[in-house]
Amino acid sequence: MQKVLIITYYWPPAGGPGVQRWLKFVKYLPQFNVQPIVYAPENPNYPITDTTFTHGIPEGVKVYKKKIFEPYGLARIFSKKKTQQISSGIITTKDQTRIEKILLWIRGNLFIPDARKFWVKPSVSFLSGLIEKENIKTIITTGPPHSVHLIGQQLKKRTQVQWIADFRDPWTSIGYHDKLMLTASSKRKHKKLEQLVLNEADKIVVTSNTTKAEFSQWTPKPITVITNGYDTYEGAAVALDTSFTISHIGSLLSGRNPLHLWEALSQLVKENQEFRQHFRLQLAGVVSKEVLTSIQSFGLEPYLELPGYLSHGEALELQRRSQILLLLEIDAKETRGIIPGKVFEYMSAKRPILGVGPKNWEVASIIETSNSGKSFEYHQFEEIKDTLWQWFLAYKNEKLSLPNSNTEEYHRKALTEKLAKYITQWE
Repeated sequence: MQKVLIITYYWPPAGGPGVQRWLKFVKYLPQFNVQPIVYAPENPNYPITDTTFTHGIPEGVKVYKKKIFEPYGLARIFSKKKTQQISSGIITTKDQTRIEKILLWIRGNLFIPDARKFWVKPSVSFLSGLIEKENIKTIITTGPPHSVHLIGQQLKKRTQVQWIADFRDPWTSIGYHDKLMLTASSKRKHKKLEQLVLNEADKIVVTSNTTKAEFSQWTPKPITVITNGYDTYEGAAVALDTSFTISHIGSLLSGRNPLHLWEALSQLVKENQEFRQHFRLQLAGVVSKEVLTSIQSFGLEPYLELPGYLSHGEALELQRRSQILLLLEIDAKETRGIIPGKVFEYMSAKRPILGVGPKNWEVASIIETSNSGKSFEYHQFEEIKDTLWQWFLAYKNEKLSLPNSNTEEYHRKALTEKLAKYITQWE
């Protein structure tokens, strides 16, 4: 069985989709003759935690840890909330205070590629010995934070291991990068580091075809697309809501504010008494003030439910109870290749997905080819309203379902099999 060292910042009890990707790969890799060994920080500053994920760590897997120094701990003295948002990539420029602007400028220009850069040097020193001790031939780094890739780059130089760089998100082209108040010099440093990683890694993994096309312009190295996915749900059966519930699970920030969707729902509420009686809008997780204000302005507040942050298990149950699952992405060219991890768990719930995102959004194609629902651009008001109405009529007749969904290729086990082949096949 081939040993592989996985270097990741996000590991249980971290919450969110970033940790799930490699937690599930670690779960299934041994079934494909690959033995994973994990390296993670000992004292991380996770913006979200979910202790239930610790139960998903496979028994017997080796997990090595090393302490990390994070400047976010110091920055929290000045602005705890904003520091937590910045550390998770949530950056808003509206109504920023002077302190917030200073923190953002420091984050963007003094900590390149990110504030976890101080973990690189001690990790390289520790892992050089571990690689020899465990007789490891292949390492995988997963980012963001992209400083993790610099650990891989230096380990390859020291030990001559084979190195695979996994990009869960893009680097310099990600949406929030332009909000970091970067100087021209800092932009060049980010780009230089990005190209260094892309050209010194032996292989590259990305989560979307859009990112693959982008990276292919900068490197001749092999690139494969392995999306996020869903796992088998082991909970008890969940009964559908009797209400016509439209649910969104996860952070709903100002950039993801589908005004035409709220308008369509507002009109349906005004036009049809039965719709008014049965409709519920559930937004689980952090919801921005701007989104709430928009919902109120369209008269939807009486139908709004805000259950707050849910554990992963609770989120899975909510998805299975809901009549419709709402998936939103920022309406921008830079987000066309962003594929939220929750789209795949939405698929596993086998409830219709209503997607609203940018033109040529890669998710729209995934939803269509898997027969998992429908996706629209932000401006498609009439189409959104008509679909909601048709789904409501199906709900009234107890026929709102997805009988022909085709999602097997996105199961975590199938994705891990693809990864295992990529790991073990070297020219």
